[in-house]
Amino acid sequence: MHQLIRTARVTGLFYLGLAVTGALGFLTVRPMIFDADDAGATLANLVAHESLARLGIALELLVVLTQALTAVWFHRLFRTVDSTAAGSIAAFGLVNAVAILGSAAVLATALGVATGGPGDADTVQLLYLVSGNLWEVGGLFFGLWLVPMGWCVLRSGWLPRPLGWVLVAGGVGYVLMTFVAYLAPGAGIAGDLLVVPATVGEVWILGYLIAFGVRKQEEVDAEVTKA
Repeated sequence: MHQLIRTARVTGLFYLGLAVTGALGFLTVRPMIFDADDAGATLANLVAHESLARLGIALELLVVLTQALTAVWFHRLFRTVDSTAAGSIAAFGLVNAVAILGSAAVLATALGVATGGPGDADTVQLLYLVSGNLWEVGGLFFGLWLVPMGWCVLRSGWLPRPLGWVLVAGGVGYVLMTFVAYLAPGAGIAGDLLVVPATVGEVWILGYLIAFGVRKQEEVDAEVTKA
């Protein structure tokens, strides 16, 4: 049980690293560089704030690193619960990491175009749009990895059962949101609500793993007896 708790806490810390680097890179640094309505402004921002742009690329690489480690450690945590589901968490997480790796390469290319001479604003803008779409389509697998994660929570009894259902619902919502983004781009807040369970589930599970690891075996046995 001690080893299991340690594995769970390391998994939670890697997940926290993924959340922090994603928030800093995609939600903070990117909007400071990319102007969706003005290609010239995006080019100017890259030239004027090269160090910030490089930080954004580094943060995307850290997203890739932390997601890969999180995926592997989730497999290590849940492999004795359900090997297929645990393998699915790892596989889906790694595919999403590859999508973000592609985004980082595209951003590096955009920076090279902007700073390597007379920059082409349209090319730079196009590269940033490709990067954003890599994040968008990668969300399909980010949603998919939450479903087996929730299933493992339910099967193991090591974490609160409601958390398992929230993760499953969040995964389904995230997958649906990926399609909504392209089929109904004007969905607005209705589409955004689809990812709320995923956000709640992610914060809940990483916080629980870091704070508690897993529930003690006697608590799991007691719940099974009640059921």
